Amino acid sequence: MEYQYPIDVDWSQDEMVAVISFFNAIESYYESSVERETLMERYRAFKKVVPGKADEKNIFSEFKSSSGYDSYLAVKNAKNHPDHKTLSNH
Repeated sequence: MEYQYPIDVDWSQDEMVAVISFFNAIESYYESSVERETLMERYRAFKKVVPGKADEKNIFSEFKSSSGYDSYLAVKNAKNHPDHKTLSNH
């Protein structure tokens, strides 16, 4: 699938890497599986770059529009299942 990640040109390279790493974990969640702790660590790093809820919602929406992957549902699943080691959309 060809799509672009929602990146802000004002972010530093490290911030861009953190955001892309988070979306890579979301891709894993939908395409195969992802360790819950990996997803949550990457989400926490993402939140350091994008702390505001409105900005998060906009970026999630942009990513969903281009990829079809719902980041909100993946993170919600991870938060709602702290006892699960591995998560997937299957």
